[in-house]
Amino acid sequence: MSKTKEAPAPKSKKVAALKSKPTQDQIAARAYGIYLERGATPGDPMQDWLQAERELTTAPKSKKSRSKSKVITFAA
Repeated sequence: MSKTKEAPAPKSKKVAALKSKPTQDQIAARAYGIYLERGATPGDPMQDWLQAERELTTAPKSKKSRSKSKVITFAA
């Protein structure tokens, strides 16, 4: 009798999507970065959060298109 190897079951898209989902800490950090990029002026925190979620869940088009934000702390 011949033994045939079975191909591994393909991972579902849902599992792959869960791995790339950003954490709340990652979203919060990016939302804070958006706030700082705006010059730390008042805005809508919910809109900052939603923008951060969108940015983190969509794949960047290229490495150059995604800029890193600097976090600057000030001593009181």
